[in-house]
Amino acid sequence: MKVLLTGGSGFVAVHCVDLLLQHGHEVVATVRSDEKGHYLQELFKGKPLSYVIVKDIAAEGAFDEAVQTEPPFEAVVHTASPFHFNITNNKDLLDPAINGTTGILKAVHKSAKTVNRVVITSSFAAISNYSNPPKVYTEEIWNDQTMEEALTTTNPQAAYRASKKFAEKAAWDFLESEKPNFTLATLCPPMIYGPVLHQVKSLDDLNTSSARMLRLYQGIPRSGPVGSPMHVDVRDLALAHVLAIENPEAANQRFLVAAQLATEKELRDIIENNFPEIRGKLRDEVTDTLPPWSIDNSKSVNVLGLKYRPLEDTIVDTVNSLKALGA
Repeated sequence: MKVLLTGGSGFVAVHCVDLLLQHGHEVVATVRSDEKGHYLQELFKGKPLSYVIVKDIAAEGAFDEAVQTEPPFEAVVHTASPFHFNITNNKDLLDPAINGTTGILKAVHKSAKTVNRVVITSSFAAISNYSNPPKVYTEEIWNDQTMEEALTTTNPQAAYRASKKFAEKAAWDFLESEKPNFTLATLCPPMIYGPVLHQVKSLDDLNTSSARMLRLYQGIPRSGPVGSPMHVDVRDLALAHVLAIENPEAANQRFLVAAQLATEKELRDIIENNFPEIRGKLRDEVTDTLPPWSIDNSKSVNVLGLKYRPLEDTIVDTVNSLKALGA
């Protein structure tokens, strides 16, 4: 299968490239620069991987050229979306997420009629209800923020959560209104841990979840709110993307892709037990309580066929990867 993968240089995306290639697919990745494209080609040297530059995913027609190729694409995996809290205006998060999602769908619908499956990386943020959480989170639940709240909130995390909700909503609305040739599957992961494969020039450039694990390893006091207690291994999430384009049962389905919940103390204990050199150097103010809700990930297991890695494997592999980068 020939697959277009957007946001190809990101933390999750590079693992998606890896598994798509392992499954025998040909991959064309969108990246923002030749440097990022060359990094990918060097990382997967000799594999059927090429790249195309899309500098601004929110620009009108950004993907129009990227979706056109010979031989044509059969599937699209859309991972491109902002994930950071360094914003001055909430629209800086909302617009790229929403326009990037609708932009790729419009381009596929208009110019890539051979594509029959589209998979979008959404987020648990599109499911989460922080003001009124359910007892058990499933794919049936949606973040209850309104657009007005999203635009006016002074909480950057709330703005991020809203951007994921409205981007995913826009995708499902597109499917309903345009009736395209392709089916859609959305994946909603929480915190994503695991080995770093994407280009990281310094530890300051780490993605948000890897930076959280770095701070736990180094014993740096946390600044800001506690991250989600729920996690998934990046390799399991990448596999979910591949299975979602391969498995016909995934068509037009939403999946909560999450392994389990763990407190900061559980994460730190795993790090201390496996990396004794940092015992006694870690901060004390880690949280040791779980929220009053749980998750039901059975759909990802039963429909996609995922088998989640144990938490310890994920955390140990994450820290070893960070150490290799100089942690």
